[in-house]
Amino acid sequence: MRALLGAALAAAALATGCAAPAPSSNPAQPDPGLPAGLVAATTGDGAYRHLEELQRIADAHGGNRAVGSPGFDASADYVAGALRAAGFDVSVPEVVVRTYTAGNERLAVGGTPVVARALGLSPAAPDGVSGPLVVLDQDATSGCEPADHTDRSRAAVVLVRRGTCPFGQKVQVAADAGAVAVVVANSEDGPLTRATLGAPGAVPALGVSRADGDLLATRAGAPATVALTARTEEVRTHNVVAQTRTGNPGSVVVAGAHLDSVPEGPGINDNGSGSAALLEIAVRLGGSPPVANAVRLAWWGAEETGLNGSTAYVTGLPEPERRALALYLNADMIASPNAGYFVHDGDDSDRVGAGPGPAGSAAIEQKLVGSLASVGVAAQGTDLDGRSDYAAFLAAGIPVGGIFTGAEERKSAEQARAWGGQADASFDPCYHQACDRIDRIDRVALDRNTDALADTLATYALSTAGLKS
Repeated sequence: MRALLGAALAAAALATGCAAPAPSSNPAQPDPGLPAGLVAATTGDGAYRHLEELQRIADAHGGNRAVGSPGFDASADYVAGALRAAGFDVSVPEVVVRTYTAGNERLAVGGTPVVARALGLSPAAPDGVSGPLVVLDQDATSGCEPADHTDRSRAAVVLVRRGTCPFGQKVQVAADAGAVAVVVANSEDGPLTRATLGAPGAVPALGVSRADGDLLATRAGAPATVALTARTEEVRTHNVVAQTRTGNPGSVVVAGAHLDSVPEGPGINDNGSGSAALLEIAVRLGGSPPVANAVRLAWWGAEETGLNGSTAYVTGLPEPERRALALYLNADMIASPNAGYFVHDGDDSDRVGAGPGPAGSAAIEQKLVGSLASVGVAAQGTDLDGRSDYAAFLAAGIPVGGIFTGAEERKSAEQARAWGGQADASFDPCYHQACDRIDRIDRVALDRNTDALADTLATYALSTAGLKS
């Protein structure tokens, strides 16, 4: 990344933590044919070529592109170079991230050890904390609200189920109820790995597999002990942010994808796929397209450590610049090997988990659903559960939407009939693993989602009037 930091624009971005809007030159009138033209020019093959480069970078740098690693820096260099060559104004704002390393994680219930892993940013408990095991309702909203707790939670180790609200919320609510520790059971098969509280937690928190969580749920009242050691360090990383030189900087259409992987692997689906699709669209769009609204494209750093890059960016924007953001589109894991086709549920019509997004989110959902329908796919909704980079925009009241092809969750028989693939198998069996490599990518899903994102981005670049309908 050092090679990117010499430019005056990058230096200014480092000083403020965000990218200043580019001035509008807009020599051409907005072109109503832009959406169709961009879809025609943008291809899955083009996105795949960027994925090949991200795979090569990971292979050359220890097998990953994680925050603070040479693999991430090389990925950011590659993206920024392609954007500058396409005529964009590019900045590389710095992000300071707390990395977290846990050790000696121990959970015992009734004297029996249980395999457990610390949730990122959990406070340490080297000498252990103990209390009776209190089992909350094991449903999708387990532990999300103060009303989930009773006086039994005081001085107890509380078992909750992974679900619709953030891990940090579950832990804080439990701590407020007097719990001494929290155990989070996975809602899908396998261990609960790479989970994070997002900010330093109030009480120690460990994650366990769904099977172990099911067993622990039958052991309410048993004595439980939680112990772990932990170390946090500061790491400096970057976002890559590009903006068109045309379009109104007072009305900015933003699209983003996280560029970092987990340390365990190269992250080619998670989230090389979204990053590559966005870069393909950017290169085809060019830095001075015939648009009415400015277009800002972002490749976020440190998503995997708690959405740090996007959160720092949004919270660091001066209020007038934040008000200029018309909407945010997110692309995260868009080529899963056993792909589903999901669009974030902006209107909460599915009545699952979190409520609707800010006004305009429903219109974005409808547009993305229509764009996928135009390539032959009937999309389903997925909850705005805050697990990706749209979360900071959502919290700021900015309309959000996005596409997703599934992670560790299992594809239902009905979904397999609608989309193909294997029922009762994970959408991405290599989620957060070393096998998340380019040979696992669903190239049909990559192509379809790249087209849908291009169509939606270009449509709103011409007009955001539909957000108000």
